[in-house]
Amino acid sequence: MKRIKIWLIPAIILMLLDCVPVLAASSVPYHTYNYDYWENIYYTPAAYIPSGNISGVNIGIGMFSNPQDIFVAEDGNVYVADTGNNRIVVFDSNMRLKRIIDSFENEGKEDTFSSPHGVFVTADNKLYVADTSNLRVVVLNEDGSLLKLISNPTSEVLASDFVFSPLKVVADYSGRVYVIAKNIFQGIMAFDDNGNFTGFTGTINVTISTYEKIWRRLSTKRQREKQIQFIPTEFTGLDIDADGFVYATNIDSNGRQSVRKLNPKGQDVIKKAARNVRGEASLSGDLFWRLQGDYSGASRIVDVVYRGYGIYSILDTTRGRIFTYDDEGNLLYIFGGRGSQEGTFKNPVAIEAVDDKILVLDAYRGEIMTFTATRYGSLINRAVCLRYEGDEASAVELWKQVLELDSNFELAYVGIGKSLLASGDNKKAMEYFKLGMDREYYSIAYKRYRDDILEDNLGYILTAIVVLTILKIVVSQARKANAGKAERRL
Repeated sequence: MKRIKIWLIPAIILMLLDCVPVLAASSVPYHTYNYDYWENIYYTPAAYIPSGNISGVNIGIGMFSNPQDIFVAEDGNVYVADTGNNRIVVFDSNMRLKRIIDSFENEGKEDTFSSPHGVFVTADNKLYVADTSNLRVVVLNEDGSLLKLISNPTSEVLASDFVFSPLKVVADYSGRVYVIAKNIFQGIMAFDDNGNFTGFTGTINVTISTYEKIWRRLSTKRQREKQIQFIPTEFTGLDIDADGFVYATNIDSNGRQSVRKLNPKGQDVIKKAARNVRGEASLSGDLFWRLQGDYSGASRIVDVVYRGYGIYSILDTTRGRIFTYDDEGNLLYIFGGRGSQEGTFKNPVAIEAVDDKILVLDAYRGEIMTFTATRYGSLINRAVCLRYEGDEASAVELWKQVLELDSNFELAYVGIGKSLLASGDNKKAMEYFKLGMDREYYSIAYKRYRDDILEDNLGYILTAIVVLTILKIVVSQARKANAGKAERRL
């Protein structure tokens, strides 16, 4: 019973985080925290702080109406799917209005969008629009001319009454297109560079517990009809890196994994850190949550942005929080919240990033909320980038500065430990790995430290072995001689 109460403590703390007012000493309108090895919650400095917002009213084009997606192109331009106004709004890198795309020429006639939910731009500035209510994906060239339309996919794996209603879209360097479509649970729809449907990728199969299997067998037909249908999980958001790996978010009611990294074969190759009491990290936002009331249930992750150097951030619409991870699945920092204050969200639906700035699109407010990295957040970002490139030594000084701001940040201890391990200071590395709760690397450092002791004392050990061997021989010979004398006396 005592153990159960201990495990309930983090959940109780998180419930309090959702309902108590922000401390007066706080400079941000939300709580910032993280989880340690034991999955206990601890407060941290803010990694990101609000730095303003942009709305259609601010720039003189009228209020955004239920905007659903945002994308930052490689040239710095920012694209917003202004869904309710049936248009794509483009800003330059300084968030000044550049142009509005609300029509294009299609076979000599003017064509328009209808409730566009998704937007994506390739490295060569081809614009992909998930034109939802028109049941198609529109692809435009940089000059605004129509390149192609993707619509009415056909396949044996699609039902005869299937309606293609795209919500999110991305494309890789070879022209392959990936689409999240409405009411599709089999996975992400994949198309070749000609717009032909090639199948589903990243399908998530839902497992059924033994208890549920037994209960379903014993249930009546009517009871089974009322039970939850066990179908694959729904995808919610997409992003893609330069190597063609697709980052996709999905609904996970268990709160264990809501983001995946899919290779071109559709296999999930995302890494999950093992440095926690359960032996595997959660990639679904909050570890604990209330079961009833406002903001209850597991985090509902609706979008993901890949930020380079293995770093990615996911957006939780349930509690308005942003969770950032490194390429090994380590949780770096958490910030954000729901509310009416400046810097909090009403209905966050999409996330993007440029340099050390994060952009979040709020559909209810009709605004782009901007957040800038603090010194704490910037130090973590830079250290993780160096670590990703294998330069642990250069990251040490940054990790030390992080620890001055947050002495509980376990990944910083691990980073310093790895540098010490590489330099051969195995004993000191053991101390840091212990502080960072990294059992794997602690074992490696311990074995090397043990080998160092053996190597340093090998001469003494060999000398001792030789002396003991000689003594054993001498004692053995003396015993034989004494035995021989005793026999002669007899």
